[in-house]
Parts: sequence; C-alpha cells; structure tokens
Amino acid sequence: MLGIELTPEHDLHRLVDLGVRAEAAGYDAVYSTCHYNNRDPWAFLSQLATATDTVRLGPGVANPYETHPATLASKVATLDELSGGRAVFGLGPGDPSTLRNLGLEDERGLRPVLEAFKTAQKLWTGERVDHDGTFEASEAGLNYEPPQGADIPVHVGGEGPHMCRMAAKHADGLLYNGSHPKDLAWAREQVDDGLDDRPDRRGDFDLIAYAAVSVDEDESAAREAARPPVAFIAAGAAPPVLKRHGIDSEAAAVIGERVSAGEFSAAFESVTPEMIDAFCMAGSPETIRDRAAAVAEHADGLVVGSPLGPDLEDAVDLAADAVGDSF
Repeated sequence: MLGIELTPEHDLHRLVDLGVRAEAAGYDAVYSTCHYNNRDPWAFLSQLATATDTVRLGPGVANPYETHPATLASKVATLDELSGGRAVFGLGPGDPSTLRNLGLEDERGLRPVLEAFKTAQKLWTGERVDHDGTFEASEAGLNYEPPQGADIPVHVGGEGPHMCRMAAKHADGLLYNGSHPKDLAWAREQVDDGLDDRPDRRGDFDLIAYAAVSVDEDESAAREAARPPVAFIAAGAAPPVLKRHGIDSEAAAVIGERVSAGEFSAAFESVTPEMIDAFCMAGSPETIRDRAAAVAEHADGLVVGSPLGPDLEDAVDLAADAVGDSF
C-alpha cells in the first residue's frame, strides 16, 4: 500500500489539486492531518472525495478527545458515503504539542482510541450504542449506513509498544510514525506480538510506515524543507525512540516547548542533522529510494508524509516514483 499525507496548512483548492495529482501518480490512499491550527480536514476530504475516483480517503489521524467518538464515526461514515465506499478511519492519540494547547494532553491514551473505533464499528452497522467508559453514549445511533459499513478499514496511528500491539490485535492496520528502518524493525516486533492474539475473523493486517518525506532533486533543499515535520516528530518522540537514535532528550523537549508556544521558526531552527536522519526520509529521489527499500524489509506499506519537499507538486510525483518500486 502506498499512501500520501496532505496537510491542510495550504489553501484547500491547491490541496485538492494535489490529491487529484496523487491519484494520477498511483497512490492508493490520501490521508489528511487533523490539527486544530490548520484548516478543517473533513472539508478537504469531502472536496477530494468528489474530485477523485479510486484513492481511499481518511484522517491521518483523528483523535477521540476533541470530537466525541460517535460524531467522529458519523464523519467517517459521511465520507464513505460521499466517496462511494472509499473511506478509511485513521485514529490515534493525537499530537501532544497541539493537544497541550487545548488542555487535552492528559487525555491521551490507548483505551480512548480502542473504545472509539470499536464504537464506530458498531454504529456503522446500524447498532445503537450505550457506552460508559472514556466517553459516554446513551442509545446513540446513525440514521444511515455507510456503503462499506463494518468493512471501513481502521488504521490506528501510534508508536508506543502497547498501541502497536493493540492495533495488531483489533484494527486493520497500524500507521506507525516512523521513517527509519530501526524504528520499523522495532515496530514489526511489537506488531508480531499483537498478531499472536488476533482472531482469524479480523482478516489481514498491515504495518504501514507513516514516514515524513522531503524529496527534491537538490538534496540540500530537501533536507532544509524537512525541518518543520521533524520538529513536531522530535517534540513528541518517546524517550526510548530518542535514545534509539542518540537524540538528546533535552533538545527535543526544548523544541516541544517552542512548538506549543507557537514559536515555530525557533523550533524549526533547533532541528539538528541527526534529527533529520532519524525522523525523515530527506534528500534526492535516489536517497529516498534507498531508504524506502530498507523500510520495506519491515513494513507492508508506506505513507509519504508532509511536507513532501520544497516544491509540493514535483514532490508528489518524485516520491511516488522513488517509493513505488518498494511498495
């Protein structure tokens, strides 16, 4: 599976054009990031649903804290209906830096994610739901059924060991926030542990590298454009991940503080070359091709994540060509 992430930090008309371009380039899925400080991802996905024919569409990823899980289930069902059965539900614990702005950082966890998508799966088949757990629902139900119903794929976004194992046991895929073969090798171990407890009735499962990618014929320009996503990734990386790559935890914490304070330029300038190597596929198409091949030894699919490169339109095509050989 080859997917692409498009971030609504850009004008939605341009973003829809990029999504159409991605479909033509051969991507299988388009995911939209979900951060309150960007444009609305559902508006973008809805527009893209009417402009495309084959690509799967979904949030990459939504979280169950900002929006009630029953409402999230309805948003995905609406997208599935509008796209003719092409929706995918990307759901995860969310970005800690932006959730901190909303006072929701302490709400993050595995259980809310699991309860949210289990509830969504019931609602999609027409069930009415009572729930008293990390959220409450009383006889909640949808007045319509999406085309795919219970077959809407659920892709859990996460990188902690428990989230990886939970996804392997209960979901259809794991969107693992990683770009480096070391991280994907570790994620594969966690997924394999979870698959030992997966019932056969749940079908196949995909480990998908949700990789930050910045590609350009100019290697230096590609690496420079990688600073923004690397800043967010480094700021939210768990201590074991930082240790795995020899990244100073205090330096990552400083970046996180600057992101939360809205001091984005300072945060991006604090990104080191070692952080770029660890948390992004950045460089020429040849560099990206080599890294993708190494990641493919452990992953079943890859999402080309933002910012893509200094030239978005060219990067959509360059990345598809470089990564498509492996996925």
